[in-house]
Amino acid sequence: MISIRCKECRREITGHSTKSVSCGCPNMATVRGDKISAVDLTQIVMLNSVKEKTKTNVLSSEDIAWQEARRQRKVKRLDFEVR
Repeated sequence: MISIRCKECRREITGHSTKSVSCGCPNMATVRGDKISAVDLTQIVMLNSVKEKTKTNVLSSEDIAWQEARRQRKVKRLDFEVR
């Protein structure tokens, strides 16, 4: 989550993942998820800008090789007699 401080009104704002949070002063410092906006960005101080960690590969290298081999298999087509 991102945390900022507006120098104009001295309010600290912590971002939320789904809704926008604003300070309400004439500078209108706003945090929407991982985006920051304001009328004058020089009046904003970043307090915390830690991003969430992304997941590493869950499958082992053997599993990935097996999936690749499976993906390259051809589809068998069956011929049926129509009466």
